[in-house]
Amino acid sequence: MNLFRQALAKIDAINSEDPTQEELDGQPIAKELLYSKRMSDKLDSFEPNAPEYLKIAARAQHIGRWKIARSSYPMDRVGYLRWREELKKMHAELTAAILEEVGYDTKFIEKVTHLIRKKQLKTDAETQLLEDVICLVFLENYFEEFAAKHEKDKVIDIVKKTWTKMSEKGHQAALQLSYSPESLLLIKEAVLD
Repeated sequence: MNLFRQALAKIDAINSEDPTQEELDGQPIAKELLYSKRMSDKLDSFEPNAPEYLKIAARAQHIGRWKIARSSYPMDRVGYLRWREELKKMHAELTAAILEEVGYDTKFIEKVTHLIRKKQLKTDAETQLLEDVICLVFLENYFEEFAAKHEKDKVIDIVKKTWTKMSEKGHQAALQLSYSPESLLLIKEAVLD
């Protein structure tokens, strides 16, 4: 088995331990395992020629995410940002350990962790590409549920923040996704405002 397949198998093994289950085609699946596969699928369709290190970063984006609970930080914006930074650090460290174990070199590992930590967003083309994929996965798979649980103003604010993080190529891809009529109206209101 080559290094790439070994790395993905180890990432998937960790994510399959997520105690939160979702349903896919009538079958239960670990939430973060499903998310990681959605990330890989979206990257493959959005940028089919992405380099191997970017493919690994996409797959490992949420590796072990449930291990640091949001509730362990203050439930305010500062607490939220601290939680997100700790998650990025943990995701990068877990992934680096896997990549070292399977035999990737230091330079390759540094590229992956740079991407997972979202370094130089808006100035690094590959970090931006990964961010586009993250936003597209959210919009395609999680937005409807999010919108149903929150007030319209909050939903529009989140769409605006998501849109700001994306490139023009990401915007074009986002507008091609299938949305319910209600969600499409919210998205248009947010981005055309």
